[in-house]
Amino acid sequence: MSKVTLPLKRFLLIEQCPAEWKHLDLYLFRDETAVFYVGQSHLAFARVWEHLLGGFHGHSIVGRFTWVNWPASMNFTIELLDSHSEQFNSVGNDLNAAERELIQQFSPCFNISLNREPNPLPPKYLPPNAKPRFMRSLNRMRHEAERAIQAEEKKLWIQANDEQVEWGN
Repeated sequence: MSKVTLPLKRFLLIEQCPAEWKHLDLYLFRDETAVFYVGQSHLAFARVWEHLLGGFHGHSIVGRFTWVNWPASMNFTIELLDSHSEQFNSVGNDLNAAERELIQQFSPCFNISLNREPNPLPPKYLPPNAKPRFMRSLNRMRHEAERAIQAEEKKLWIQANDEQVEWGN
């Protein structure tokens, strides 16, 4: 597995890094239109958690941005990548070079180094220095994420059953 892509709301429910993800060493925070941050770590899963937890205390700009924009941010996407994948052969599968390539490709909003022109933050989001609208604990946010996933799954189940009923007529 050279890439994992999942919504933040699902990421929040995974407490331990799955064994098959331990080699993933690059990560992105993004939504459907913008990449907010690209980073690297020998264990990307753990580093994403460090950002999220650090955001509660203002130690991570992308973590803070995530919490300030909750609940909309539960639909952000987390991507975990492998610098040794074919995608990064052109840079010799070097971790630093792979990160640099992603930053140059996406011009993330919060990457300052290696990024000549960071993209502006989409106007629909509050900046990371905004006051959080709702103070929440991580446990409460996980609960909200879990409820959102259950609602999505129920909606998909209903749609699938409606289609089966239509086909059955």
